[in-house]
Amino acid sequence: MKKWLLGIVLSFSVVVTGCGGGQEKATGTDLYDKMKNQGFITIGTEGTYKPFSYHDEKTNELTGYDVEVSKEVAKRLGVQAKFQEIPWDGMLASLQTKKIDLAANQVGVKPERKEKFDFSQAYTVSFAQIVVAQDNNSIKAITDVKGKKAGQTPTSNYGKMAMDAGAEIKAYEDMMTAMRDVAAKRIDFSMNDRLAIAEMMKTNKLPLKTVGEAMERAESAFPIPKGNPKLLEAVNKAIDEMKKDGTLEKISKKYFGEDVSKG
Repeated sequence: MKKWLLGIVLSFSVVVTGCGGGQEKATGTDLYDKMKNQGFITIGTEGTYKPFSYHDEKTNELTGYDVEVSKEVAKRLGVQAKFQEIPWDGMLASLQTKKIDLAANQVGVKPERKEKFDFSQAYTVSFAQIVVAQDNNSIKAITDVKGKKAGQTPTSNYGKMAMDAGAEIKAYEDMMTAMRDVAAKRIDFSMNDRLAIAEMMKTNKLPLKTVGEAMERAESAFPIPKGNPKLLEAVNKAIDEMKKDGTLEKISKKYFGEDVSKG
């Protein structure tokens, strides 16, 4: 009887061990293989960050510089681009839990982020800029923001810059809401990408102005979950090709009138 029970226990152990091994193998599969098998790549983006990721006013179609660049990357990978619109503060968390395969939303390449994600080569180079109300004369540079109220997404590069400069942070999910509150003087200023600010000021008649010099050169790239070298290599190859054949420059000039991939 004891031998019979022992045999059952050993058999069960083999089955459980075998299942566990299979799960590890599945977990260790490169996202590139998953993407190729399913025929699409899942891309996280805000959809509220003009001109990088937004909805066309006439068609309501998701568009923008980051959207077009990532669509072209997907095309060169031989798959479709499937977008998930996610507020900025939840985007990197979604990437970490693999709800998305990569993020296309002007994600700055930072040392602390490189600890959690692998980054493609950069496809945008830009700088930070401060925006205040038209009649605000108390803020002329980053050295003037200590103790002032800043409207930022707290986990963004710009939120960290404002915080490091001594500003009090009021959290916002998107840039436009923060900028409207700057214009309404509910907050003192906001910081963001100079390219996004230029587009915002061109298309929205808000009583705002930029102050100070453009700051902190920033490179933006596609982050992907760590441990996916095949996907990273394929994305980098696609960006390389787009730089060499002029596609990236063409998309860039469509939205900015200049090649922002070079800085």
